[in-house]
Amino acid sequence: MEVPHEPDPHRHVVVLVEGLGMIPGSPIMWAAGLSLALNAALGWAYLGQRDKTTKAESAVTAMEQQRDGAREAASACSDAVEDLRNVADKHAAEAKAARAEAAAKARGHNKKADSILATPAAVPGDDCRSAQVRVADWIKGRAKP
Repeated sequence: MEVPHEPDPHRHVVVLVEGLGMIPGSPIMWAAGLSLALNAALGWAYLGQRDKTTKAESAVTAMEQQRDGAREAASACSDAVEDLRNVADKHAAEAKAARAEAAAKARGHNKKADSILATPAAVPGDDCRSAQVRVADWIKGRAKP
């Protein structure tokens, strides 16, 4: 014979468990609840730490890329400075030769100027006429093949 039952008007579910292990105030229930709460807290902490670690790893990767870029730029700069040093040394050698040649020409011009200044006037007492004679002689000297 079946026992008629009336549905609970508040729709509560009632579970009947045999024994004392699942009584609401029992130590097993408290331990299970505490375990569940601690596992939830540890999971939350793990996820937070994982996110922080991921961000830190991303930051480290970005910094390593910046460092590598700076190293490449510094290496390129050093190479360019070395190239400039080589060009500067080449120009210095060329300039040294040009300065020596210019100094030799200047010595020749200075000798010629000294001889002109040491030469007595072609027409004594008339500087203008002496200058005309010197220019005429100079033109004749330039016309020689």
